[in-house]
Amino acid sequence: MPIEMPKGLPMSVDTWGSSSNRKRHHFLTHAHKDHTFGISSPHLSSPIYCTKITQNLLLHQFPQIDRSLFVGIEVGESLAVDDPDGGFSVTAFDANHCPGAVMFLFEGTFGSILHTGDCRLSPECLQNLPEKYLGKKGREPKCSLDFVFLDCTFGKSSVKLPSKYSATRQVISCIWKHPNASKVYLACDLLGQEDILVEVAKTFGSKIYVDKNIECYNNLKLLAPDILSEDPSSRFHLFDGFPRLYERASEKLAEAKANLQPQPLFVRPSAQWYACEETSDDDLQLRKRLNEAVQDSFGVWHVCYSIHSSREELEWALQLLQPKRVVSTTPTCRAMELSYVKNHCLKSQIASDDRLWKLLKIDVEVESSSKAASTNSSEKVATNETAASPRMEIPATPIKPKPLQPKNLPTNYMESLQSLSPPGKTSRVTLFGRARMGLHDSNFSDAENNTLIIVTEPQCDLHFEKTVEKQSTMQAEGTVKLQLEKSEESIDFVKGTSHSCGGSPGKSYNDCLKRLYRSRNIPVPRPLPSLIELLNDTKRAKRGYLK
Repeated sequence: MPIEMPKGLPMSVDTWGSSSNRKRHHFLTHAHKDHTFGISSPHLSSPIYCTKITQNLLLHQFPQIDRSLFVGIEVGESLAVDDPDGGFSVTAFDANHCPGAVMFLFEGTFGSILHTGDCRLSPECLQNLPEKYLGKKGREPKCSLDFVFLDCTFGKSSVKLPSKYSATRQVISCIWKHPNASKVYLACDLLGQEDILVEVAKTFGSKIYVDKNIECYNNLKLLAPDILSEDPSSRFHLFDGFPRLYERASEKLAEAKANLQPQPLFVRPSAQWYACEETSDDDLQLRKRLNEAVQDSFGVWHVCYSIHSSREELEWALQLLQPKRVVSTTPTCRAMELSYVKNHCLKSQIASDDRLWKLLKIDVEVESSSKAASTNSSEKVATNETAASPRMEIPATPIKPKPLQPKNLPTNYMESLQSLSPPGKTSRVTLFGRARMGLHDSNFSDAENNTLIIVTEPQCDLHFEKTVEKQSTMQAEGTVKLQLEKSEESIDFVKGTSHSCGGSPGKSYNDCLKRLYRSRNIPVPRPLPSLIELLNDTKRAKRGYLK
């Protein structure tokens, strides 16, 4: 499933959930089901930008969608979009994926963003992008893209996928090598494989029979009506392979053998068998051959045909574009698995004026200078509700801890970009939260005012309560009551004068808290009895014995 765009952007791309519906503009790259899931929501009222082909395919699937929502944008066309947060432009480019599929280039106050959707990045695709974003002869481009949301479907695979044209010729060659096959079943029921069917019909001068009950029939009727045949005796049949490809192929083979007919030919053009699917040891050796069709143990011939970029093509495209940051649109494959991202996008630091903060809706108020810091100016960083560390808010105290600096955050923070949300109301920092963040804890001691301070953290079962009471007869004495909920015990530490702990009462209590929270998961033993009390008890025992 595609990922959500960052909260700071006014548009969504290929997502139609509740959070995406709150966006003011919706962009659809193509009509595959995993990119249109949820688009028929009755709450959708914002415009949908897509090509005319994608619109027609979509309305066949979801006729209930209001046609007035669609805004047409074709390959090579640019539109200026008005928005309350600032207008932006969008340009569509061919994605080399399926009919109607495009990439979107967004340019505005948020920077420059290329969203590829699903794509097969060939040289022809990239050379159509604006020249200022393309590097030439080893030189950096004039302008670097701020973000590329990239289709990394085969980012983990080392298979060097042949071009779509080369794979189509392999299908033709495989059919030529089996002239005795009276029936040829083509497993080309995926949107994006129409070119193979058109080329087969053109090469062999025969139309292709397609059962009207097959889901892709309506798509073919829109995209290539001239190649369709309603005659089941035709040599070429569209084979609805999923989810029972091998089972149905075995049935056809058994049927032909029982009727003493020539063995039919099954051709499956797909890259999944080569890159992802589990195969036997024999198939493992066969699928290494990418320049011709290979037959598996079930009798099905495979051709490596891909409408997604190979890892090699992704690396080449990134070297040409040299973007600042890359985000994978396919959650199962991460962008930082690509060499370009490791070498160029994970070592740089995020400056305080970086556009990343605006995309994440994080408000950063940068400390101007050390001189300004001396006049109690500080820097405020609002952390996100979904962050792994505790939510924090720096309280106003005479001594302020040093806040986190934005430049210290790694660039791979973008890897979880889609899960971030605007900063919400945060709670008071906790004792252990401050300890984990490496912050100073001096504000937990308030010996002058002797006020009540309660520090709790919902993630722990351990709670502390410190109560300092003034008494006229005990000017420098206090009581620290430590409650341990886990052990269901209450332990009282009673300190005498300030000299008993080597300092003032306030400092002694703070030291006790320090020692306790540093070992908060270790049972605290009861204090040893006073030696003076033991001696007194011994004397009393002796007096009683003498009496």
